[in-house]
Amino acid sequence: MPPLLVVASIRRTHGLEGEVVADVVTDFPERLRPGLRVVWRSGASERPLTLRGVRPHAGRMLLAFDGVETVDAARVLAGGDLCVPEGEAFPAPEGFYYEHEVAGFRCVDGAGRELGTVTGLEKTAAGPMLTVKREGRETPVPWTRPIVVDVDRAGRRIVLDPPAGLFDL
Repeated sequence: MPPLLVVASIRRTHGLEGEVVADVVTDFPERLRPGLRVVWRSGASERPLTLRGVRPHAGRMLLAFDGVETVDAARVLAGGDLCVPEGEAFPAPEGFYYEHEVAGFRCVDGAGRELGTVTGLEKTAAGPMLTVKREGRETPVPWTRPIVVDVDRAGRRIVLDPPAGLFDL
């Protein structure tokens, strides 16, 4: 099976007719619509599902699936993730980068000197944050234009202009 990307995490059941409450973790929640085929995954267990219904509820989404018609059938899904194949990810808009896409990119400064390798990109309250590993140490690097100078998707390289001492902390 191709690599999978998590688009939602199922928290609990809702009501008696097979709905579940889910936290949407995709940057493109509009992709969650009736008819979407997903893979439910929990640990080593996987199961294909098709969305039958989607509606907002208290900052989360209520989801219903074909073949999941009772609270007991929905309870089994609680704690699992809903995934789509990596190849079905929405094309990234200009200037947008997926975490799975930049993991492994080389980071260099403006002179081409190695700064490390990206091990993660996550959303934080302060904005997107790269994690760059260098000499066994991970350094958080804010994803902001003064610091992130250029991203070369094809070359899997990010040019950074970090503030003095950032990699010494």
